[in-house]
Amino acid sequence: MTRDPSGQARSVEDHAGIIARMLEPLSEQPPEETVRLDAALGRVTAEEVRSEVDLPLFRNSQMDGYAVRAADIRSAPVALEVSGDIPAGHTSPVTLIAGTALRIMTGAPVPTGSDTIVPVEDTELVLGRDDDLEGAVVEIRRSRAAGEYVRERGSDVRRGEVLVSAGTRLAPRHLAALAAAGVETVRARARLRVGILTTGSELISSGAPGFGQVYDANGVALAALVEESGATVSVRASSDDDPAAFERILDDALAQSDLVITSGGISKGAYEVVREVLHPRGADVTTVAMQPGGPQATAVVGGVPVFAFPGNPVSTQVSFVVFLRDPLRAAAGLPPIPPVEAALTADLQSVPGRRQFLRGLLDGSGGVAPVAGHSSHLVAGMARADVLIDVPAEAEAVEAGATVTVWTL
Repeated sequence: MTRDPSGQARSVEDHAGIIARMLEPLSEQPPEETVRLDAALGRVTAEEVRSEVDLPLFRNSQMDGYAVRAADIRSAPVALEVSGDIPAGHTSPVTLIAGTALRIMTGAPVPTGSDTIVPVEDTELVLGRDDDLEGAVVEIRRSRAAGEYVRERGSDVRRGEVLVSAGTRLAPRHLAALAAAGVETVRARARLRVGILTTGSELISSGAPGFGQVYDANGVALAALVEESGATVSVRASSDDDPAAFERILDDALAQSDLVITSGGISKGAYEVVREVLHPRGADVTTVAMQPGGPQATAVVGGVPVFAFPGNPVSTQVSFVVFLRDPLRAAAGLPPIPPVEAALTADLQSVPGRRQFLRGLLDGSGGVAPVAGHSSHLVAGMARADVLIDVPAEAEAVEAGATVTVWTL
């Protein structure tokens, strides 16, 4: 059991620093890959993307209405012959005859010779019908200046200009701009491949639990946390408390992953399968002065970092948020999620000597209230929370009204 020179359990800060240093090589020179646009949501661009076209691609109408010359409608109201129709998607160039109008739809190419669009709301067809413009005449009720409701080519972006900067986490708005410019793929940071291993003979993944069995919540929780942090799950497996069984899934995960996370099997009791297998491989098995999440272990096996968390569901989730979330986000090119301050709205009790991470719920006005109890098995209570209340190790109680640090979940 590793402790600091004073004989005390390792501090949260010290353990977080160890994990951050283990993961630094994965973020200093992150690999890149080419990603299809339809699979690029949430990915972080590895290089800037410049437009190869002007946007809009051509002069087009901003409104349904009539394409005219501003000079011909200066004395509006005025009646003009309708010389044709231009729907969206029209592919043949059209020229406007002076002294006439062309009906035009939104997005349709503006004809040569036209410099303004009159919205349909400012017009009335006085001869002809909407479905038959033969011999039609339209009355333009108000004048328009040159350029009104005309989208000029390149008015959004010019060819060669930056569409998306390097280091951008692609959101739907970015994908829309890239698609509009005809971009089909982007260079993005490759996602770290994370193996997730849960342990315990009591675990089942589905079906009706037998006596003494529980559903494997940690595999689901860790997979979601990994994906949310910009990485991807390479392997997700579970083993019972047989060391040989765990060693098989560990070796498989190591072969396919950039890092591996385990849950369970590292405490001081019997059947601690992760500790049994990792300790001979050089693992640093320790106790961190925190609750929940005290038992922790780290190792590098075959060049792959391994992070072992305790098995209670709340302990596993708290361990990830406190120790792994920001390093994984850094490797993905994402910003950290720093703790913030809030005003405590109810008294709380704490265990002195251990830094507490209690579940809490923000009230929308800068206040936070404790949710559920201290125990690390209260996974439904965790679901009701949206933050962790960070209580210093020396505190035995914190009164309502005090300012506390909270970690966003």
